Amino acid sequence: MGFCLGVEEAVTLAYKVAEENPKKNIYILGMLVHNKEVIFDLQSAGIKTVSEEEFVNGLFSFAKDDIVILRAHGSTKAIYEKLLEQKVQIYDAACIFVKRIRNLLLKKMEEGYEILFIGDSEHPEVKGIISYGNKIKVFENLEKLKESDIDKNGKFYFLTQTTFNKYVFNDIKNYIKDNFKNADIGLTICGATYERQIAVEKLAMNSEVILIVGGKTSSNTKKLYQIAIKLNPNSYLLENKDDLNIEWLKGKEKIGITAGASTPEKSIVEIEQKIKGEVL
Repeated sequence: MGFCLGVEEAVTLAYKVAEENPKKNIYILGMLVHNKEVIFDLQSAGIKTVSEEEFVNGLFSFAKDDIVILRAHGSTKAIYEKLLEQKVQIYDAACIFVKRIRNLLLKKMEEGYEILFIGDSEHPEVKGIISYGNKIKVFENLEKLKESDIDKNGKFYFLTQTTFNKYVFNDIKNYIKDNFKNADIGLTICGATYERQIAVEKLAMNSEVILIVGGKTSSNTKKLYQIAIKLNPNSYLLENKDDLNIEWLKGKEKIGITAGASTPEKSIVEIEQKIKGEVL
């Protein structure tokens, strides 16, 4: 539970930049991470958040020498280039695994592969990564891949969103191996995501109720919930202690708690304290 490496580094970077530049305007372009509690704490420290839509559509412009921190999910190539034109100071807080996939995409394209991406085409991580390629096709699930009219004899390299559901991906991987003649698969599901998915599976089977704590727009948190609810119907997704319904817990003796990779530890502790105060 608690912050993964990528989120920890992004949040630490944001506070460090703010501390070292007390007289400058500091902005995060997009949500640094998908957790409202984290964003609120950053705003309290004087770090403003500007949506990518406002910036791209010309509704907001930065001044020269403003500091702009790029989100942990990464930004698109077009946004990065536009920031360079405005001569702002850029700090890229993109997760090391997101950067790795971006670099892998460029390398494999140079080697002559056509890139196919498995993930949510509307997720900022995916949008950012594929913007560095050319006309990359994105498939959100196995059904979409099966329905496509791709020539399966082509030379393909498959990349995956870091927070993709490992169980769903296993089926996709088997389908690729059985049906594509010349395809390689990049193992790009984040290690922290993979470990949490295994842990939530065990927790769901050994708890009467399981609480998954995290932002409701967080991809990795939603994946944990999807795994848990299949194994335990008493699984609930909540952002903070205010979302906790004590009725869920009545008559239960074993309560499991886990959290997404962008969930601050204090949110988890507050929920645990509320349970102990109102139930035990």
